[in-house]
Amino acid sequence: MNRTTALTFIAAAAATPQLATAQTLPALNAAGVPEDSATPVLYGVQSGAFKRAGINVDLTPQGSGAAVTAGVVGGSYQVGKSSIVPLIIAVGKKIPIKIVAPGGLYRSAAPNIAMIVLSDSPVKTAADLNGKTVGVSSPEDLYTLGLKAWMDKNGGTSSTLKLLALPQSEIEAALTAKRIDAGASGMPQLQSQLDGGKVRVLCNMCDAIASSFMFSAWFSSDQTLAARHADLAAFARAEKQAAAFANSHHADTVAALAAFTHIEPAVIAKMVRVQNGTALDPKLIQPAIDVCARYNVIPERFDAATMIATGL
Repeated sequence: MNRTTALTFIAAAAATPQLATAQTLPALNAAGVPEDSATPVLYGVQSGAFKRAGINVDLTPQGSGAAVTAGVVGGSYQVGKSSIVPLIIAVGKKIPIKIVAPGGLYRSAAPNIAMIVLSDSPVKTAADLNGKTVGVSSPEDLYTLGLKAWMDKNGGTSSTLKLLALPQSEIEAALTAKRIDAGASGMPQLQSQLDGGKVRVLCNMCDAIASSFMFSAWFSSDQTLAARHADLAAFARAEKQAAAFANSHHADTVAALAAFTHIEPAVIAKMVRVQNGTALDPKLIQPAIDVCARYNVIPERFDAATMIATGL
């Protein structure tokens, strides 16, 4: 990062209405699954953008979006980052949460999510997966829904799948041990798995949801929004500024992301990086809602705009 670029980013962050003072800044405890769409907040902390916006942010890694959601609703965290599907499910169940800032964007042009198989696997088509066992983080996660949509669009029958819940870190070992025939993975774990040479990409299954959509988001509870609206507004502003910066300065965020994910910096430096959202557009959330409704993960389709907090 050159000096001019750094000063430009700092000036933009400093321009937010809520300025830091000498007194102790209000703190927001945040949590998120350790993957690339956490990068804007990691960089916002590292660069001091949140402090200049008038808040302290502490980001804790969590193992799943469901755990993050429970922590936000229970009050342990004021802000959380989750895959979009657990948030959609929560809203479908009338759990009082709202999205406060955009997360990562899935893009067919630069996919960061894939279904993998062993390099010598006979599975090559959607129909080849009929009746097969597939490792997924959850039977109702984005990867599973993307796979079902991809199979049904390409000559397979998703209802025949046998799903086995596995962490992404165990997918390659499960493939090697023949416990599963295919497995879902995303960056940065996906890059590590591909680098090992034992697996290959079968499909970028989330292409079947949409060519571009928001796959994760930062959110808060309605209760916290009511009590700390100004702090969350400051978080949203600084996060969007950091996202815009991180999108065009990948090299400057490698170290922070490596530390948060425990993935080697060299792997992160070569992988497909996430394009982070810089605005909340309901049109980028609606495709995920629609696929959730199609596969009965939620009772019925609803308008994505109802998920977004107002006044931020």
